Amino acid sequence: LILKEVDSLLYVDTDILFLRPVDDIWAFLEDFNHTQIAGMAPEHEEPRIGWYNRFARHPYYGKTGINSGVMLMNMSRIRKKYFKNDMTNARLKWEDLLLPLFKKYKLNITWGDQDLLNIIFHQNPESLFIFPCQWNYRPDHCMYGSNCKAAEDEGIFVLHGNRGVYHDGKQPAFRAVYEAIKSYPFGNDPIRSLLHPLEKELQKTTNTYCGRIYQVFTRQLLKSLRTLQDKISRT
Repeated sequence: LILKEVDSLLYVDTDILFLRPVDDIWAFLEDFNHTQIAGMAPEHEEPRIGWYNRFARHPYYGKTGINSGVMLMNMSRIRKKYFKNDMTNARLKWEDLLLPLFKKYKLNITWGDQDLLNIIFHQNPESLFIFPCQWNYRPDHCMYGSNCKAAEDEGIFVLHGNRGVYHDGKQPAFRAVYEAIKSYPFGNDPIRSLLHPLEKELQKTTNTYCGRIYQVFTRQLLKSLRTLQDKISRT
């Protein structure tokens, strides 16, 4: 197992944008109970559009599976744990589990590591902490209608532009956020040079389901930027 000296680790996909300080997701480590070793968000909130519950050919976590695009890990606990599995009656350590699991299911997995994690936590559900959906907000949360209530109430905390939506025209609200951050001239006033241009672009996306609730893309971002400005003004 690599990173043997690391106690905790946050993995994110390369298509992740933080709209809230990254420190806040680390704080979930304090919420883990004594059995939990990792935290992830559900793959879907709405089973009717779920992928795992409709198409998976292998075990998966819970009702709709989990998404590995944002994964918080207590590495110390992972190294110590012996995992239940469906290959042997003996519990296996992480480094002894992954390759045999892959060999068993390699013809049935579609999403690589995410499928393996679903299989592992299907067998060990007590080991997983579940994030609310706004910590891994994807097009599936709005492209067929809004189904992440937490984001509606508080805004998006972590935006996940999977399926290449930052670079194509399929989900223009997601692309608008990416382009606004990409174009922001660091050092300028973030409210005027980032938030306001983003709001204008999002208002052009209201012909899409995600665009109809465009405020969820800026609600938390506004709070984060105001907090940042307050900190700067006090220094």
